[in-house]
Amino acid sequence: MNPSDTHDHGAEASPLGQSVVYRDSYAPELLFPIARQIKRDELGLAPDTLPFVGEDLWNAYELSWLNSRGKPVAAIGTFRVPVSSPRLIESKSLKLYLNSFNQHRFVDPTLVHDTLTRDLSGAAGAPVAVSIEILSRRPTRVFGYPHGVLLDEIDIEIDTYQTDPAFLQTDFSADEVSETLYSHLLKSNCLVTGQPDWGTVVVRYIGPPIDRAGLLRYIVSFRSHNEFHEQCVERIFCDVLRRCAPRHLAVWARYTRRGGLDINPFRSTGHFTQFDNVAEVRQ
Repeated sequence: MNPSDTHDHGAEASPLGQSVVYRDSYAPELLFPIARQIKRDELGLAPDTLPFVGEDLWNAYELSWLNSRGKPVAAIGTFRVPVSSPRLIESKSLKLYLNSFNQHRFVDPTLVHDTLTRDLSGAAGAPVAVSIEILSRRPTRVFGYPHGVLLDEIDIEIDTYQTDPAFLQTDFSADEVSETLYSHLLKSNCLVTGQPDWGTVVVRYIGPPIDRAGLLRYIVSFRSHNEFHEQCVERIFCDVLRRCAPRHLAVWARYTRRGGLDINPFRSTGHFTQFDNVAEVRQ
């Protein structure tokens, strides 16, 4: 399937949940783009007036190819897909695509970088920034926690496990605050397979104070919700923006890896810049 021919397809046509044969010969046609606007229409978002900027940051831990002499090279890849791209890339298709490098010979790592950049940008419909770190050069990873207030010890009672924006409450009579709130209790399900997705979500804002217990209930209410990572973060961003009316807002989630990939969507009104690629302990 040519990625350029699938931009109007939804998740139901993706390879998720289907039996596939893993290919180890280079196959860019394995990439399966999905139109972002399909789910953005549910949120009432027009393509030319998005309320956020940002990107989807992917970390790929199972990237390998053969050098010109047939010797394997192992590496870590980082891919940054802009939110302005008309398409996201379905994660299983990206895993299959990366596996197709396994027995392919590249005379130089620069060719791997250029190939990834060309193929991923073509699938997304916008320039994708690619970086590659070869393991023999001893790259390192930084693990840490958000600099903010952890919500998870708040003693809430809840029996709602489908998203409910009504949990979001704000004291509009109070003075404006600037704070970062986060939770490790974000859990949603894959839109196609229903498999659980686990993540840490960060909400950073400047505006009237958001009720912390209500925000935690709202995050927990995603527990049985079916949506892709990118779509969940956009839903959180839009619900907080509409219900709580912060002057500035950023929402950032780090999801645990699946199939050698983790996905970390970031959305911001523009005041807050992209957070550092600091790994969550479960990644």
